Amino acid sequence: MAIVIDSEKCTACGTCVDACPLELITVPGDSAVIEDTDSCIDCGACVDECPEGAISL
Repeated sequence: MAIVIDSEKCTACGTCVDACPLELITVPGDSAVIEDTDSCIDCGACVDECPEGAISL
């Protein structure tokens, strides 16, 4: 599986940054980004916490 962030829906609120247990998500601009997709464990914490529904597995 892979986490996908929809940049059209993302409001760069940073909730996913706080939710990621491995600290792999950053918000460098208008949308969140997964910095190291290979290290992502697909736990879904960011998916569950995103208030905009911008993140999916």
